[in-house]
Amino acid sequence: MNNNCPTAACSRSWSISEDSLRRYVHFASENCIQELLSASDSSRFGNGSDGWKVLNDLDNNGVEISKRRSGSLHTFRSRRLLKSVSPQQFITVANAIDAAKQWDSDLVEARYIKDLEDNLSIIRLRFGENSKPLFRNREFIVYERRETMEDGTLVVAVASLPKEIAAGLHPKQNNSIRGLLLQSGWVVEKLEDDSCMVTYVVQLDPAGWVPKCFVNRLNTKLVMIIENLRKLAQACPINPEK
Repeated sequence: MNNNCPTAACSRSWSISEDSLRRYVHFASENCIQELLSASDSSRFGNGSDGWKVLNDLDNNGVEISKRRSGSLHTFRSRRLLKSVSPQQFITVANAIDAAKQWDSDLVEARYIKDLEDNLSIIRLRFGENSKPLFRNREFIVYERRETMEDGTLVVAVASLPKEIAAGLHPKQNNSIRGLLLQSGWVVEKLEDDSCMVTYVVQLDPAGWVPKCFVNRLNTKLVMIIENLRKLAQACPINPEK
């Protein structure tokens, strides 16, 4: 990694070996996984003493939306009990990057840049001109790490790479804004009757001005994402022994 040049002379991109990239992502994702597990464990539903504030009453779909301030940004969390959907069913469709546009209508393109291990990948997410304000004309270069805990809980940790590393892997397009996705992802807990509790956490630095009304629009988006994934999961049953 070469970062010894003066700021003015730097191209603001780092060339990094695959081994160094793998070690960095392993280190960074450990903290992300713990944050996700903490968010899924805290006061199962409703306001608690851990900083989460519920933004909505449970709707007909049983989705709870909460937020918590994290420095100058907010972390958003959506949770839902999915009956007759196993963790394996849900995470299979959530990890199907080729089908991601089916459950996130704002997404224009999602593709793998590099697979570091079986459970560790680098992905580019691109949102277009017609996306909601928080995502409009933005792209994110993220890692995705998938882990199964000892109790069977499935965790998918997703966060942006540092901008210099991201630029070295995939130069930014002139017509897009490169946002930062911070400590985000899924926690899927197995329950009785082949059901699961799904927690989705997202923390965004949009890297640019967004309207104040973006919070309400993001709330709607979080509800929609889990509902769309539920429908996809139920339509694509898998062998429960896998």
